[in-house]
Amino acid sequence: MIFQPVLNVFLLLLFFAPVVAVAVMTMTRPAKRGAPLWLWVMRLAMLLACFVMLLRPGIPGGATQTLATDTDVVLVVDTTASIVAEDWDGDKPRLDGVRADIQAIVEEYPGARFALITFDAAADLRMPLTTDTTALISSLDVLRPEVTSQSRGSSVGIASQMLSDTLSSAAESSPDRSRMVFYFGDGEQTDGSTPEAFTGSAKLTDAGGVFGYGTEEGGAMKLTTGGVDGADGGYIQYQGANAKSVIDEANLQTIADQLGVEYLHRTADAEPKLPEAPSTTTTYSKSGEIGNVTELYWVAALVVVLLLAVELARATMLVARLRLLKTPATHDASSGRSVPRSTTEESTGGES
Repeated sequence: MIFQPVLNVFLLLLFFAPVVAVAVMTMTRPAKRGAPLWLWVMRLAMLLACFVMLLRPGIPGGATQTLATDTDVVLVVDTTASIVAEDWDGDKPRLDGVRADIQAIVEEYPGARFALITFDAAADLRMPLTTDTTALISSLDVLRPEVTSQSRGSSVGIASQMLSDTLSSAAESSPDRSRMVFYFGDGEQTDGSTPEAFTGSAKLTDAGGVFGYGTEEGGAMKLTTGGVDGADGGYIQYQGANAKSVIDEANLQTIADQLGVEYLHRTADAEPKLPEAPSTTTTYSKSGEIGNVTELYWVAALVVVLLLAVELARATMLVARLRLLKTPATHDASSGRSVPRSTTEESTGGES
């Protein structure tokens, strides 16, 4: 038997002890208790049942087996203007697909540490390795591409050095942990240079994947103004029409080959194929933890309800009996009706 009280036990004792003391004192003074002894015993039992209910008793179950991914996962996300091109699941921005896939990765590797790197004109470590997946998802929710007016072209490999440094640091601090890398982008090389290679990170990468977003037809890209109000600035224009971004799968495949991982073209109608974690540990939770307990507070609650029903039934009968106690009536000879006798008449015997 274990207990999971809704309040601190000492606070519960502070609330209930004075009431129980009053009930016990009343029971020990028969001349002044005013109600039958059995009724006070029932009320005391109701108080104790309420106390037990608030203690939330329960029976612990057996130990449960859980899996923890003993792995560091580095996420490399493209935040150039093309990542919001509207060709994901119809006309939605590609960034929606990136967010959905990262959510799937977080769920696939419980207990892993995650780091987030973004890149446009430069690479940025948005979040170092952490197990706080809530913070990671929050960062992705507010993630926006670079301001369009400041865009000067970008390279799909500009994050290579940042990735290598992050993996090296993870390997030095935790050499016993494995490392995974996931790259998210459309492969467009827009700065006119040769993309930087990711080969330096291959020896530090145990598994992962390169996810490609976009279509050959391409999608229009909305202007990013950087305003806090998130106002729509229209679409990026090129030669009098909406500029379109198309996927470059050759560049994405090259990155996958350099990292030694698989390339996967992502679409909204298919779940991402994720590799197994390179290292996983098995742990067992202790018996009796919250979430692994059979609650028994309802038994005490049922006792309280039954005792309250008895108390209400008794009160109802007392009220009904009081209503039946009417004042005696006298006969009015002139009207032929019975009228109630006044209190004065009863006290004086009818004399004037």
